[in-house]
Amino acid sequence: MALKSTVYKAELQLSDMDRNYYATHTLTLARHPSETDERMMVRLLAFALNASDTLVFAKGLSDTEEPDLWQKDYTGAIQCWIEAGQPDERRLLKACGRSEQVLVYSYASNSSIWWQGMGNRLERAKNLTVWNIPADTSQALIKLAKRNMQLQCTIQDGQLWLTDDEQTVQVDLVSLKPPAGR
Repeated sequence: MALKSTVYKAELQLSDMDRNYYATHTLTLARHPSETDERMMVRLLAFALNASDTLVFAKGLSDTEEPDLWQKDYTGAIQCWIEAGQPDERRLLKACGRSEQVLVYSYASNSSIWWQGMGNRLERAKNLTVWNIPADTSQALIKLAKRNMQLQCTIQDGQLWLTDDEQTVQVDLVSLKPPAGR
């Protein structure tokens, strides 16, 4: 018998001063049986960093044809493809061909090694941006993971703070591959 996903609910109050985006999102996250709390929270963090009315969680681990999150326009064209973790080169190149923008949020302690192994081969992917979440930060995010979460997120000057009633996690992303033109 196949294991079912565990459902997590999150109310995310977001104040993104960098983008002038302020909203409250009621989110349902299906945590795949093979997914860790750390990875699930990185997906939630990726949502917060890119939040919009059209950004949604996709099938990710359950379907190799879909990312962890994506944003589509009204015609169904993919505007933004978001991956959590360390996807392989073929998956990223395919995503770059299907989407206007591809974002990767890597979070393992060996992210720099992963990126050194494939960074040169992905230089031609102009619509790819790769961020690393330091291992101590992604570990701290685990403490925020609950079946029912009420989180406040503040983004200002490139820094992010994610808070529940008990603790705050500061997230400072490290750029492994900056957006084109920077």
